[in-house]
Amino acid sequence: MTNREFLPFALPDLGQEEIDEVVDSLKSGWVTTGPKAKRFESEFSEYLGGGLECIAVNSATSGLHLALEAIGVGPGDEVIIPSYTFTATAEVVRYLGATPVFVDVSKCDFNIAVSGIESAITPNTKAVIPVHFAGQSCEMDEILELAKKHNFRVIEDAAHALPTKYKSKLIGTLESDATVFSFYANKTMTTGEGGMLVTRNPDIAARCRIMRLHGISKDAFDRYTSNKPAWFYEVVAPGYKYNMPDIAASIGVHQLKRLTGFQKKRAEMAAFYSEKLKGLPLTLPHLMRETDQHAWHLYPVLLDSDSQVPRDQFIELMAERGIGCSVHFIPLHLHPFWKEAYKLKQEEFPVSQRLYENEVSLPLYTKMTEGDLERVVEAVKEILS
Repeated sequence: MTNREFLPFALPDLGQEEIDEVVDSLKSGWVTTGPKAKRFESEFSEYLGGGLECIAVNSATSGLHLALEAIGVGPGDEVIIPSYTFTATAEVVRYLGATPVFVDVSKCDFNIAVSGIESAITPNTKAVIPVHFAGQSCEMDEILELAKKHNFRVIEDAAHALPTKYKSKLIGTLESDATVFSFYANKTMTTGEGGMLVTRNPDIAARCRIMRLHGISKDAFDRYTSNKPAWFYEVVAPGYKYNMPDIAASIGVHQLKRLTGFQKKRAEMAAFYSEKLKGLPLTLPHLMRETDQHAWHLYPVLLDSDSQVPRDQFIELMAERGIGCSVHFIPLHLHPFWKEAYKLKQEEFPVSQRLYENEVSLPLYTKMTEGDLERVVEAVKEILS
Protein backbone atom coordinates (compact mmCIF):
# COMPACT_ATOMS: atom_id res chain seq x y z
CA MET A 1 0.00 0.00 0.00
CA THR A 2 1.03 3.59 -0.58
CA ASN A 3 1.04 6.33 2.02
CA ARG A 4 0.68 8.98 -0.67
CA GLU A 5 -2.54 10.95 -0.92
CA PHE A 6 -5.16 9.17 -3.02
CA LEU A 7 -5.42 10.49 -6.58
CA PRO A 8 -9.09 10.20 -7.62
CA PHE A 9 -10.32 9.32 -11.07
CA ALA A 10 -12.06 12.69 -11.55
CA LEU A 11 -12.65 16.01 -9.76
CA PRO A 12 -14.56 19.13 -10.82
CA ASP A 13 -12.57 22.33 -11.38
CA LEU A 14 -14.52 25.11 -9.64
CA GLY A 15 -13.19 28.62 -9.01
CA GLN A 16 -14.13 31.72 -7.06
CA GLU A 17 -16.19 33.08 -9.95
CA GLU A 18 -18.54 30.11 -9.79
CA ILE A 19 -18.81 30.45 -6.00
CA ASP A 20 -19.54 34.17 -6.19
CA GLU A 21 -22.22 33.66 -8.85
CA VAL A 22 -23.96 31.00 -6.76
CA VAL A 23 -23.87 33.32 -3.74
CA ASP A 24 -25.33 36.10 -5.89
CA SER A 25 -28.20 33.81 -6.87
CA LEU A 26 -28.84 32.85 -3.26
CA LYS A 27 -28.91 36.49 -2.22
CA SER A 28 -31.20 37.42 -5.11
CA GLY A 29 -33.92 35.13 -3.83
CA TRP A 30 -34.27 33.52 -7.24
CA VAL A 31 -32.90 30.00 -6.85
CA THR A 32 -35.03 27.98 -9.26
CA THR A 33 -35.20 28.45 -13.04
CA GLY A 34 -34.93 32.16 -13.78
CA PRO A 35 -32.58 34.83 -15.18
CA LYS A 36 -29.36 32.85 -14.72
CA ALA A 37 -30.75 29.84 -16.58
CA LYS A 38 -31.83 32.10 -19.45
CA ARG A 39 -28.40 33.73 -19.50
CA PHE A 40 -26.71 30.33 -19.55
CA GLU A 41 -28.88 29.20 -22.48
CA SER A 42 -28.11 32.37 -24.42
CA GLU A 43 -24.36 32.22 -23.80
CA PHE A 44 -24.27 28.51 -24.67
CA SER A 45 -25.90 29.29 -28.01
CA GLU A 46 -23.34 32.04 -28.63
CA TYR A 47 -20.52 29.63 -27.77
CA LEU A 48 -21.73 27.13 -30.36
CA GLY A 49 -22.04 29.86 -32.94
CA GLY A 50 -25.56 31.22 -32.68
CA GLY A 51 -28.69 30.25 -34.58
CA LEU A 52 -29.33 27.37 -32.19
CA GLU A 53 -32.05 26.96 -29.60
CA CYS A 54 -30.62 25.86 -26.24
CA ILE A 55 -32.77 24.44 -23.44
CA ALA A 56 -31.16 23.99 -20.01
CA VAL A 57 -32.28 20.85 -18.20
CA ASN A 58 -31.48 19.06 -14.96
CA SER A 59 -29.61 16.18 -16.63
CA ALA A 60 -28.56 14.87 -20.01
CA THR A 61 -30.92 11.96 -19.39
CA SER A 62 -33.89 14.32 -19.20
CA GLY A 63 -32.63 16.14 -22.30
CA LEU A 64 -32.54 12.89 -24.28
CA HIS A 65 -36.03 12.03 -23.04
CA LEU A 66 -37.38 15.43 -24.07
CA ALA A 67 -35.76 15.22 -27.50
CA LEU A 68 -37.21 11.79 -28.24
CA GLU A 69 -40.65 12.85 -27.02
CA ALA A 70 -40.51 15.96 -29.17
CA ILE A 71 -39.86 13.99 -32.37
CA GLY A 72 -42.80 11.72 -31.58
CA VAL A 73 -41.10 8.51 -30.43
CA GLY A 74 -43.65 6.17 -28.91
CA PRO A 75 -44.96 2.59 -28.75
CA GLY A 76 -44.16 0.59 -31.87
CA ASP A 77 -41.12 2.69 -32.72
CA GLU A 78 -37.53 1.45 -32.68
CA VAL A 79 -34.50 3.54 -31.71
CA ILE A 80 -31.04 2.27 -32.62
CA ILE A 81 -28.36 2.73 -29.97
CA PRO A 82 -24.92 1.26 -29.20
CA SER A 83 -24.66 -1.41 -26.53
CA TYR A 84 -21.41 0.24 -25.48
CA THR A 85 -22.94 3.17 -23.59
CA PHE A 86 -24.39 4.21 -20.25
CA THR A 87 -27.86 2.95 -19.41
CA ALA A 88 -29.45 6.42 -19.80
CA THR A 89 -29.17 6.17 -23.59
CA ALA A 90 -31.47 3.14 -23.55
CA GLU A 91 -33.76 3.94 -20.65
CA VAL A 92 -35.11 7.12 -22.25
CA VAL A 93 -36.36 5.00 -25.15
CA ARG A 94 -38.21 2.76 -22.68
CA TYR A 95 -39.72 5.79 -20.93
CA LEU A 96 -41.69 6.41 -24.13
CA GLY A 97 -42.76 2.81 -24.67
CA ALA A 98 -40.49 2.41 -27.70
CA THR A 99 -37.97 -0.36 -28.33
CA PRO A 100 -34.20 0.19 -28.09
CA VAL A 101 -32.32 -1.76 -30.76
CA PHE A 102 -28.76 -2.51 -29.64
CA VAL A 103 -25.84 -2.61 -32.09
CA ASP A 104 -22.09 -3.04 -31.77
CA VAL A 105 -19.43 -0.35 -31.99
CA SER A 106 -16.42 0.22 -34.22
CA LYS A 107 -13.06 -1.08 -33.01
CA CYS A 108 -11.42 2.07 -34.42
CA ASP A 109 -13.06 4.67 -32.16
CA PHE A 110 -15.46 2.72 -29.87
CA ASN A 111 -18.38 4.65 -31.39
CA ILE A 112 -21.52 3.16 -32.92
CA ALA A 113 -20.70 1.20 -36.07
CA VAL A 114 -22.36 2.65 -39.17
CA SER A 115 -22.58 -0.88 -40.59
CA GLY A 116 -24.42 -1.91 -37.41
CA ILE A 117 -26.94 0.89 -37.90
CA GLU A 118 -27.53 -0.14 -41.52
CA SER A 119 -28.19 -3.77 -40.62
CA ALA A 120 -30.59 -2.78 -37.80
CA ILE A 121 -32.85 -0.48 -39.84
CA THR A 122 -36.46 -1.67 -40.19
CA PRO A 123 -39.71 0.05 -41.22
CA ASN A 124 -40.18 0.80 -37.50
CA THR A 125 -36.89 2.67 -37.09
CA LYS A 126 -37.78 6.13 -35.77
CA ALA A 127 -34.38 7.40 -34.62
CA VAL A 128 -30.73 6.67 -33.98
CA ILE A 129 -28.79 7.91 -30.95
CA PRO A 130 -25.07 8.08 -31.74
CA VAL A 131 -22.94 8.39 -28.59
CA HIS A 132 -19.68 10.33 -28.95
CA PHE A 133 -17.54 8.11 -26.72
CA ALA A 134 -14.87 9.71 -24.50
CA GLY A 135 -14.96 12.94 -26.52
CA GLN A 136 -14.26 11.51 -29.99
CA SER A 137 -17.02 12.21 -32.50
CA CYS A 138 -18.93 9.50 -34.33
CA GLU A 139 -18.83 9.26 -38.14
CA MET A 140 -21.66 11.76 -38.45
CA ASP A 141 -21.71 12.35 -42.23
CA GLU A 142 -22.47 8.69 -42.86
CA ILE A 143 -25.06 8.55 -40.06
CA LEU A 144 -26.86 11.66 -41.29
CA GLU A 145 -26.82 10.33 -44.85
CA LEU A 146 -28.44 7.10 -43.64
CA ALA A 147 -31.05 9.15 -41.80
CA LYS A 148 -31.99 11.00 -44.99
CA LYS A 149 -32.06 7.81 -47.03
CA HIS A 150 -34.24 5.87 -44.58
CA ASN A 151 -36.23 8.76 -43.11
CA PHE A 152 -35.30 8.46 -39.45
CA ARG A 153 -34.25 11.10 -36.93
CA VAL A 154 -30.85 11.62 -35.27
CA ILE A 155 -30.50 12.62 -31.61
CA GLU A 156 -26.84 12.94 -30.56
CA ASP A 157 -25.84 11.79 -27.10
CA ALA A 158 -23.02 14.27 -26.54
CA ALA A 159 -22.58 13.66 -22.80
CA HIS A 160 -18.83 13.22 -23.41
CA ALA A 161 -18.51 15.62 -26.32
CA LEU A 162 -18.07 19.21 -25.19
CA PRO A 163 -16.23 20.78 -26.97
CA THR A 164 -15.80 18.05 -29.58
CA LYS A 165 -15.41 18.87 -33.27
CA TYR A 166 -16.29 16.65 -36.21
CA LYS A 167 -14.48 17.75 -39.37
CA SER A 168 -13.91 21.24 -37.88
CA LYS A 169 -17.57 21.63 -36.80
CA LEU A 170 -18.53 21.69 -33.14
CA ILE A 171 -20.80 18.88 -32.03
CA GLY A 172 -24.13 20.60 -31.46
CA THR A 173 -23.95 22.49 -34.77
CA LEU A 174 -24.45 19.56 -37.16
CA GLU A 175 -27.65 18.75 -39.05
CA SER A 176 -28.99 16.26 -36.51
CA ASP A 177 -32.45 16.87 -35.01
CA ALA A 178 -31.08 17.54 -31.52
CA THR A 179 -27.91 17.20 -29.47
CA VAL A 180 -27.77 16.71 -25.70
CA PHE A 181 -24.79 17.61 -23.50
CA SER A 182 -24.11 16.62 -19.89
CA PHE A 183 -22.82 18.84 -17.08
CA TYR A 184 -22.54 16.08 -14.48
CA ALA A 185 -19.80 16.52 -11.88
CA ASN A 186 -17.11 14.58 -13.78
CA LYS A 187 -17.73 16.06 -17.23
CA THR A 188 -15.55 18.54 -19.16
CA MET A 189 -17.57 21.35 -17.56
CA THR A 190 -20.09 21.00 -14.76
CA THR A 191 -23.16 22.50 -13.14
CA GLY A 192 -23.15 19.76 -10.48
CA GLU A 193 -26.10 18.09 -12.15
CA GLY A 194 -27.48 19.34 -15.44
CA GLY A 195 -27.51 19.24 -19.22
CA MET A 196 -28.29 21.24 -22.34
CA LEU A 197 -30.54 20.26 -25.24
CA VAL A 198 -29.57 21.96 -28.50
CA THR A 199 -31.60 22.04 -31.72
CA ARG A 200 -32.08 24.07 -34.90
CA ASN A 201 -35.71 22.96 -35.14
CA PRO A 202 -38.09 25.55 -33.58
CA ASP A 203 -40.88 22.99 -33.23
CA ILE A 204 -38.64 20.62 -31.27
CA ALA A 205 -37.44 23.52 -29.11
CA ALA A 206 -40.98 24.71 -28.38
CA ARG A 207 -42.16 21.23 -27.44
CA CYS A 208 -39.13 20.62 -25.20
CA ARG A 209 -39.62 23.92 -23.37
CA ILE A 210 -43.25 23.07 -22.63
CA MET A 211 -42.53 19.49 -21.58
CA ARG A 212 -39.52 20.54 -19.49
CA LEU A 213 -41.84 22.04 -16.85
CA HIS A 214 -45.06 20.07 -16.41
CA GLY A 215 -46.46 20.89 -19.86
CA ILE A 216 -47.24 24.44 -18.71
CA SER A 217 -47.76 27.00 -21.45
CA LYS A 218 -45.74 29.75 -19.72
CA ASP A 219 -42.33 30.01 -18.12
CA ALA A 220 -42.52 30.25 -14.34
CA PHE A 221 -39.94 33.03 -14.54
CA ASP A 222 -42.16 35.06 -16.87
CA ARG A 223 -45.21 34.53 -14.68
CA TYR A 224 -43.55 35.58 -11.45
CA THR A 225 -41.60 38.59 -12.71
CA SER A 226 -44.24 40.27 -14.85
CA ASN A 227 -45.25 43.83 -13.86
CA LYS A 228 -48.82 42.93 -14.70
CA PRO A 229 -50.82 40.14 -13.07
CA ALA A 230 -49.78 37.00 -14.93
CA TRP A 231 -51.00 34.19 -12.72
CA PHE A 232 -52.92 32.41 -15.46
CA TYR A 233 -51.37 29.45 -17.25
CA GLU A 234 -52.56 26.34 -19.05
CA VAL A 235 -51.32 22.77 -18.93
CA VAL A 236 -51.23 21.74 -22.58
CA ALA A 237 -49.48 18.37 -22.18
CA PRO A 238 -48.55 15.90 -19.40
CA GLY A 239 -45.01 17.20 -18.99
CA TYR A 240 -42.06 16.50 -16.71
CA LYS A 241 -39.99 18.28 -14.04
CA TYR A 242 -36.74 18.70 -15.95
CA ASN A 243 -35.83 22.39 -15.51
CA MET A 244 -32.36 23.59 -14.50
CA PRO A 245 -32.37 25.86 -11.41
CA ASP A 246 -30.47 29.14 -11.36
CA ILE A 247 -28.05 27.84 -8.72
CA ALA A 248 -26.80 25.23 -11.21
CA ALA A 249 -26.85 27.70 -14.12
CA SER A 250 -24.75 30.10 -12.02
CA ILE A 251 -21.96 27.54 -12.04
CA GLY A 252 -22.48 26.87 -15.75
CA VAL A 253 -22.03 30.45 -16.98
CA HIS A 254 -18.49 30.56 -15.58
CA GLN A 255 -17.58 26.99 -16.47
CA LEU A 256 -18.53 27.83 -20.06
CA LYS A 257 -16.11 30.78 -20.06
CA ARG A 258 -13.33 28.41 -19.00
CA LEU A 259 -14.25 25.61 -21.41
CA THR A 260 -11.73 26.48 -24.15
CA GLY A 261 -8.95 26.50 -21.55
CA PHE A 262 -10.23 23.26 -20.06
CA GLN A 263 -10.10 21.55 -23.46
CA LYS A 264 -6.59 22.84 -24.15
CA LYS A 265 -5.31 21.46 -20.86
CA ARG A 266 -7.07 18.13 -21.33
CA ALA A 267 -5.52 17.82 -24.79
CA GLU A 268 -2.08 18.56 -23.34
CA MET A 269 -2.57 15.96 -20.60
CA ALA A 270 -3.74 13.37 -23.13
CA ALA A 271 -0.68 14.10 -25.27
CA PHE A 272 1.53 13.63 -22.19
CA TYR A 273 -0.02 10.23 -21.53
CA SER A 274 0.26 9.20 -25.17
CA GLU A 275 3.95 10.10 -25.29
CA LYS A 276 4.92 8.56 -21.95
CA LEU A 277 2.91 5.34 -22.36
CA LYS A 278 4.25 4.49 -25.81
CA GLY A 279 5.85 1.06 -26.06
CA LEU A 280 3.76 -0.51 -23.31
CA PRO A 281 1.29 -3.35 -24.05
CA LEU A 282 -1.55 -0.84 -24.37
CA THR A 283 -3.76 0.42 -27.16
CA LEU A 284 -3.91 4.20 -26.68
CA PRO A 285 -6.72 6.53 -27.80
CA HIS A 286 -6.12 8.83 -30.75
CA LEU A 287 -7.84 11.44 -32.89
CA MET A 288 -9.69 9.83 -35.81
CA ARG A 289 -9.44 12.75 -38.27
CA GLU A 290 -7.00 15.68 -38.43
CA THR A 291 -9.92 18.11 -38.67
CA ASP A 292 -11.57 16.74 -35.52
CA GLN A 293 -11.18 18.05 -31.99
CA HIS A 294 -11.27 15.57 -29.11
CA ALA A 295 -12.89 16.78 -25.90
CA TRP A 296 -10.80 14.29 -23.89
CA HIS A 297 -13.54 13.71 -21.35
CA LEU A 298 -11.85 10.33 -20.86
CA TYR A 299 -8.47 8.80 -21.56
CA PRO A 300 -9.42 5.15 -22.22
CA VAL A 301 -6.68 2.58 -22.78
CA LEU A 302 -6.97 -1.10 -23.73
CA LEU A 303 -4.74 -3.70 -22.14
CA ASP A 304 -3.25 -5.75 -24.98
CA SER A 305 -3.37 -9.54 -24.88
CA ASP A 306 0.35 -9.73 -24.05
CA SER A 307 0.10 -7.39 -21.04
CA GLN A 308 -0.11 -10.45 -18.72
CA VAL A 309 -2.14 -8.35 -16.26
CA PRO A 310 -5.93 -8.83 -16.35
CA ARG A 311 -7.94 -5.62 -16.41
CA ASP A 312 -9.55 -6.07 -12.99
CA GLN A 313 -6.18 -6.80 -11.40
CA PHE A 314 -4.67 -3.76 -13.11
CA ILE A 315 -7.29 -1.51 -11.49
CA GLU A 316 -6.66 -3.12 -8.10
CA LEU A 317 -2.91 -2.62 -8.44
CA MET A 318 -3.44 1.03 -9.39
CA ALA A 319 -5.67 1.47 -6.32
CA GLU A 320 -2.94 -0.06 -4.14
CA ARG A 321 -0.71 2.73 -5.43
CA GLY A 322 -3.32 5.31 -4.48
CA ILE A 323 -4.66 5.98 -7.97
CA GLY A 324 -8.31 5.76 -8.97
CA CYS A 325 -9.29 4.34 -12.36
CA SER A 326 -12.63 3.47 -13.93
CA VAL A 327 -14.19 1.38 -16.69
CA HIS A 328 -16.22 2.83 -19.58
CA PHE A 329 -18.50 1.05 -20.08
CA ILE A 330 -20.07 -2.07 -18.75
CA PRO A 331 -22.02 -2.57 -22.00
CA LEU A 332 -25.76 -2.80 -21.80
CA HIS A 333 -25.90 -6.37 -23.11
CA LEU A 334 -24.26 -7.47 -19.83
CA HIS A 335 -26.70 -5.72 -17.47
CA PRO A 336 -29.45 -8.03 -16.19
CA PHE A 337 -32.41 -5.87 -17.20
CA TRP A 338 -31.36 -5.15 -20.79
CA LYS A 339 -29.93 -8.63 -21.30
CA GLU A 340 -33.11 -10.36 -20.15
CA ALA A 341 -35.68 -7.92 -21.57
CA TYR A 342 -34.20 -8.01 -25.09
CA LYS A 343 -32.56 -11.48 -25.09
CA LEU A 344 -29.13 -9.98 -25.74
CA LYS A 345 -26.14 -12.29 -26.21
CA GLN A 346 -22.43 -11.47 -25.86
CA GLU A 347 -21.62 -12.92 -29.27
CA GLU A 348 -23.85 -10.28 -30.90
CA PHE A 349 -21.48 -7.55 -29.66
CA PRO A 350 -17.91 -8.85 -30.09
CA VAL A 351 -16.23 -5.43 -30.20
CA SER A 352 -18.14 -4.06 -27.21
CA GLN A 353 -17.38 -7.24 -25.27
CA ARG A 354 -13.66 -7.06 -26.02
CA LEU A 355 -13.53 -3.39 -25.10
CA TYR A 356 -15.31 -4.03 -21.81
CA GLU A 357 -12.94 -6.85 -20.87
CA ASN A 358 -9.81 -4.80 -21.54
CA GLU A 359 -10.66 -1.09 -21.11
CA VAL A 360 -9.36 1.13 -18.30
CA SER A 361 -9.97 4.87 -18.03
CA LEU A 362 -6.99 6.64 -16.47
CA PRO A 363 -7.44 9.79 -14.35
CA LEU A 364 -7.83 12.90 -16.51
CA TYR A 365 -9.13 16.16 -15.08
CA THR A 366 -7.94 19.74 -15.22
CA LYS A 367 -6.93 20.02 -11.55
CA MET A 368 -4.26 17.37 -12.09
CA THR A 369 -0.68 18.59 -11.90
CA GLU A 370 2.25 17.39 -13.98
CA GLY A 371 3.35 15.51 -10.89
CA ASP A 372 -0.01 13.73 -10.78
CA LEU A 373 0.34 12.72 -14.43
CA GLU A 374 3.88 11.46 -13.87
CA ARG A 375 2.65 9.47 -10.88
CA VAL A 376 0.01 7.75 -13.03
CA VAL A 377 2.55 6.97 -15.76
CA GLU A 378 5.03 5.63 -13.21
CA ALA A 379 2.39 3.32 -11.73
CA VAL A 380 1.23 2.06 -15.13
CA LYS A 381 4.83 1.31 -16.18
CA GLU A 382 5.56 -0.44 -12.90
CA ILE A 383 2.51 -2.69 -13.22
CA LEU A 384 2.92 -3.54 -16.90
CA SER A 385 6.70 -3.89 -16.90
